[in-house]
Amino acid sequence: MALLGAQLVITLIMISVIQKLGPHYSLARWLLCSTGLIRYLYPTDSELRELANIPKEKSKNRKNPKAQTNGKTTVDTFHIPRSLDIKLDSIKITRQDVIHIRYYTEYQWLVDFSVYAAVIYGATELYQVWFPLKNEINLSMVWCFLVILFAIKLLLGLTVQYFKGEESIGERSTCIVMGFIYLLISMMVLIVDEKTLEIGLEDAYDSFNKSASVFLEKQGLSSTGPASKIVLKFFMAVWCGLLGALFTFPGIRLAKMHWVLLKYFQDNKLKQLLLNFTFALPFILVIFWIKPVSRDYLTDRIFSGRSEPLMTKDAFDSFRLLAIVATMCLKLVLMPWYLQAYLDMAFHRLENQKKEAGRITNTELQKQIAAVFYYLCVVTLQYVAPIVLCSFFTLMYKTLGEYQWTGELLKYQPSDNDTMVATEKSLPNMEIFGSSEDSKSISDTAAEFHLTLESLKSVFPKTVFRGLFGFATWWCCFLYFATTSFGLIYQSYFSNF
Repeated sequence: MALLGAQLVITLIMISVIQKLGPHYSLARWLLCSTGLIRYLYPTDSELRELANIPKEKSKNRKNPKAQTNGKTTVDTFHIPRSLDIKLDSIKITRQDVIHIRYYTEYQWLVDFSVYAAVIYGATELYQVWFPLKNEINLSMVWCFLVILFAIKLLLGLTVQYFKGEESIGERSTCIVMGFIYLLISMMVLIVDEKTLEIGLEDAYDSFNKSASVFLEKQGLSSTGPASKIVLKFFMAVWCGLLGALFTFPGIRLAKMHWVLLKYFQDNKLKQLLLNFTFALPFILVIFWIKPVSRDYLTDRIFSGRSEPLMTKDAFDSFRLLAIVATMCLKLVLMPWYLQAYLDMAFHRLENQKKEAGRITNTELQKQIAAVFYYLCVVTLQYVAPIVLCSFFTLMYKTLGEYQWTGELLKYQPSDNDTMVATEKSLPNMEIFGSSEDSKSISDTAAEFHLTLESLKSVFPKTVFRGLFGFATWWCCFLYFATTSFGLIYQSYFSNF
């Protein structure tokens, strides 16, 4: 059987779609330019002079406000009262407005590439319904992994910016402190008994230890087993702390926009309920991994009037996966509300300034209003990237862990005992690859590659992937809730709106 089969066709078709339709159709561009987002325009110098009753003669360069002095461009500046009654004009955001904003290209690529990867994943899942992937490489996992790497890279790039500016001492300290706090929390989580928190790392370690030892013995190599469990958990905790630092400012930003939206809709209880419910959903997802209050309650307990539990164990696993995907889709649907709340910061900044005494220059006022729009794509990335990480970790957790969306296990899936028996009895001897034959046919090369693939699959059974990606999915959901909750607490004490 072919190692790639129809999946290679699906991938090639999607690459063609990216090349041909990508420049013309973009979900990222549609979210910014076709959802009715409005930005505010800063007042011109002439409007400010008129409102402040500053005669035009006081301008040194009436005809050319940007004059040349010693080869350098100087901007005509003047002072106006902070309490000046300024009315901002607003217009809808267009494609021409956003294409020159910093990080727009990165934002567009992240969202669009995520859509392409999701389409490939969906097509592969449908293909598996009729033709299960017994001996084929699941190429959709490669796409999902690339999306995760790109999202982490962008969050890392945004966080690094706080360490470059001389005026970012507060942000820099916040990232470092929160990183160490999440490092400590992750260490505490990793020592919790898995009868309480079912992250699956203990089973993953034991399964990998056994399969790796058997594999090395078949190759004639001696081994004392993989690295110590404590060492592995330490490096996982470091990864958790780093990811927590990357989630810190996106969470604070999301909480600030959520706080503003609650003020907007204080007369609309239905919208407030929707916002609060969506905000609390990541906490509910975190609870799904706590066995006494989730799995044991739904799959073991028998309520009065019933002869069986509410769910089977497989149905609970499927429900947990679907809940994560539905939560992230709902947050993506509400993104225009949050982005508009951010854009309205220009208006609120000006209103707060009117309550202050003193004077301000025209350039400072204009920069203060224009900076809100020019920072839009950074805010959008901070909103989208955590959603992308949670979603695609879930997809990889489902597929590599061999779960099902419908709660039914595939017929061809072996049990854990069958996997270990197959590992011990049928692991191929890799000495074949050291053959000194000068010429090999294509079929021989394909057979050797297939043997290599099967060997790797035997070393990494589904139990290993369930532990790794299960913990990664749970930790991302936990960070999403923890960082936004911290941001909401901060806003409740220090918000000016």
